Amino acid sequence: MTHLVFFEKPGCGGNARQRAALMAAGHTLEQRNLLTEPWTAQSLLAFLAPLPVADWFNRAAPRVKSGEVLPDALEPDAALALLLAEPLLIRRPLMQRSDNGTHHVGFETAAVDAWVGLGTNPARNSASFRTLEGCASPTEHCAAPV
Repeated sequence: MTHLVFFEKPGCGGNARQRAALMAAGHTLEQRNLLTEPWTAQSLLAFLAPLPVADWFNRAAPRVKSGEVLPDALEPDAALALLLAEPLLIRRPLMQRSDNGTHHVGFETAAVDAWVGLGTNPARNSASFRTLEGCASPTEHCAAPV
């Protein structure tokens, strides 16, 4: 299958489920800490540039949920500066294929399946498999990094 570089927030239950789905499909992962990666504008834009600015943000981040950060109102340069200063705001996971260098942001199951394939996992038709983007429920809290 495919080897992926998987940028995640350590301790996040949503990222753990996403990794499990990828590994169950036969992919290998190199896990990296999204919060401590030495991001530059160029390295982060390699992932984010094709998306609308609002889709660059983790909607579950405390500053986004509180309304302090309004992703829909930000221009690209201001949004990028904010993400570089506070990586917790970056939508996750960020993934990169080692074979062709393509990038992917987030974990919308159908899009990830089209990008790398998620195999014939029997859980594919369950609601929890179809909603692997972010936390499984609005009340789930992704643990802080250790």
